[in-house]
Amino acid sequence: MADAAGRLPDNIVYFVRALRRAGVPVGTAQVLEALRSVQLVGFTKRQDFHITLRAMIVTRPEHLLIFDQVFAMFWRDPDFLENMITNLLPVITAPPVEKPMKPAQNRAAEAMAAGGGKPRDAPPKEQLEMDAQFSHSDVEKLMQKDFEAMNAAEIRQAEQAIGNLRLDLPRLAGRRYQSAAQALRIDRRRTLQQARRSGGEILTLAKRRAKPRRLNLVVLCDISGSMTRYSRMMMHFVHSCAQARGSDWAEVHAFTFGTQLHNISPQLSIKDPDAALAAIGQHVHDWEGGTRISASLGVFNRDWARRVLSTPAVVLLISDGLERSGLAALEGEISRLALQARELIWLNPLLRWDQFSPQAAGIKAMLPHVSSLVACHNLDSLQDLSEHLNGRRSVDHKARLLRLLQ
Repeated sequence: MADAAGRLPDNIVYFVRALRRAGVPVGTAQVLEALRSVQLVGFTKRQDFHITLRAMIVTRPEHLLIFDQVFAMFWRDPDFLENMITNLLPVITAPPVEKPMKPAQNRAAEAMAAGGGKPRDAPPKEQLEMDAQFSHSDVEKLMQKDFEAMNAAEIRQAEQAIGNLRLDLPRLAGRRYQSAAQALRIDRRRTLQQARRSGGEILTLAKRRAKPRRLNLVVLCDISGSMTRYSRMMMHFVHSCAQARGSDWAEVHAFTFGTQLHNISPQLSIKDPDAALAAIGQHVHDWEGGTRISASLGVFNRDWARRVLSTPAVVLLISDGLERSGLAALEGEISRLALQARELIWLNPLLRWDQFSPQAAGIKAMLPHVSSLVACHNLDSLQDLSEHLNGRRSVDHKARLLRLLQ
């Protein structure tokens, strides 16, 4: 990995530059600590070197995959840049092909392509970056592009778009009433009060209607390893909903689950999305691990449902449904959750495939009990969710998948 001239420190510095291009914030102090740590630990095993650099550089759980991909690409071959550019040329000229991608691989490749695969003797020249306004076609492509297929710049654009997204939804008719001239219900008390002013004669009929009431929003987000591609974007989406509390929703309660259930509602009150996600990362310790959907729903039904579902609420369940254990209990827990919610909407990123069919046992157990099944793999699908809540557009995949099960 290091050449005969002893250029390992230069390689580490250049590796950090590639991480920064991929969107991983690395400070100068972290680079110095990484150099000292490598000197202390030694450079005998690749795994020790990898763990040492990751411990000194990565501070957020959502950056672990990006680090691993850049590390694998950077330290595999000193002349990797030239080989990578040669391999990328057919991909650039060929039409795009839909195929599954490794998490964070596209951002790592973009960073490597932007910075090269080995240190330069001369410092790179400063290049002027110009912000060009997106055309209508560019915006349309971004709306339809899968979150995992986005590069670092597109992810930043998508995060900004999600920050401005609002879930437009109808309100319920509450138990309280308000005066309304065009209402159908007669306000008898107000009508009699007005009649007293005219000697007991009723001249006009006062009207009233039910005062609209906002719904609560409860979000259960899967952060297991199979949801790694989309958990970060969904966290931005949940944070956007929490910041709209009071205008779109009455209250917003959010939970994450992998192997354990965590309440992240307090962290979502932080206005800055990056600071909120950093606080969530410190509070939640089972990112990218296993998944225990049935156990997590059981904890929610036992400890939290009575608190957050006592008033009418819409529940968003964000998960791929790939549960392998506790399938008998899963059906009972999802059924209990559906009975307590006004509407249970399942957001599943697997719906990005047109030929998706409910073959997994966990999906078969959950599907009959949800109110609707909606995709969540790009910006367009999140916009469709708002249309679905208002009943203006039919994006529900539940009926189609139930027919496949018959």
